[in-house]
Amino acid sequence: MSVPLVLVHGGAGDVPEDRRERHARGCLEAARAGGAVLAAGGSAVEAAVAAVRVLEDDPVYNAGRGCALTRDGHVSLDAAVMDGATLDVGAVAVLPPFRNPIAVAHALLREPEVLLAGPEAGRWAEAHGFEPVAEDELITDAVRARLAEALREGRARNFAGGTVGAVARDVEGRLAAATSTGGTMGKAPGRIGDSPVVGAGTYACAEAAVSATGDGESFLRSVFAARLADAVAAGADPAAELRRRLEEARDRYAGLGGAILLTPEGPPLRAWTSRGMSHGWWSPEDEGCGI
Repeated sequence: MSVPLVLVHGGAGDVPEDRRERHARGCLEAARAGGAVLAAGGSAVEAAVAAVRVLEDDPVYNAGRGCALTRDGHVSLDAAVMDGATLDVGAVAVLPPFRNPIAVAHALLREPEVLLAGPEAGRWAEAHGFEPVAEDELITDAVRARLAEALREGRARNFAGGTVGAVARDVEGRLAAATSTGGTMGKAPGRIGDSPVVGAGTYACAEAAVSATGDGESFLRSVFAARLADAVAAGADPAAELRRRLEEARDRYAGLGGAILLTPEGPPLRAWTSRGMSHGWWSPEDEGCGI
């Protein structure tokens, strides 16, 4: 038997001092939501998805409501869920506006397809009972201001309150990972980041569950999440390997970011090379948050 645990992140980045407590507290609330699922006998997958849904509904993060926009001002959502016990994956990319993209990815989890993208992903979601929403329901004034700033600078940019994710462990020691994002502010239309790509920003197996945040292209190029999980499965120290892989993404692939990691028995692990990463955790033994 394992100690149930939920660990979440609210994105790597430089959160202004006056918003840091709010970002950390939102992560704790999400972790508690996942913990409630585990306490009621739910699975690691269900707990990770429940935690991410809370973060998608919170406009201070870059997922669901409050998500980043493409350079032409549109919503384009990425999300993925992976079950470490079965290696099943459900993922969507360049999804048009839906309130909780992680729920669409969750619905795909047991389907033969791993990843659906673009308008076809939206049509699949509608056919399976999900209702699209108007873009204005997801776009906040703060996001419009950040897009205008990115366009003035002439480049896509990450912003504090970024990609969200959760990793969870149930009482049987089964692991799961879930990640959701609006991507990089001012990104090219059609751009897909690391979050919905299995092995890059999201991965779970019997030995490790990983969700990453930061410069998505660097995590794609480094196949970050799968290589980290494989190293842990091969016997590497989880905390040291997490740090080493983040430093490799920074030094070899020129990307800053962070990640969270769970193993079947160990403590909640988190690390970052950016200025910070909001995070929170819950277990029956304790809970906490930070940035």
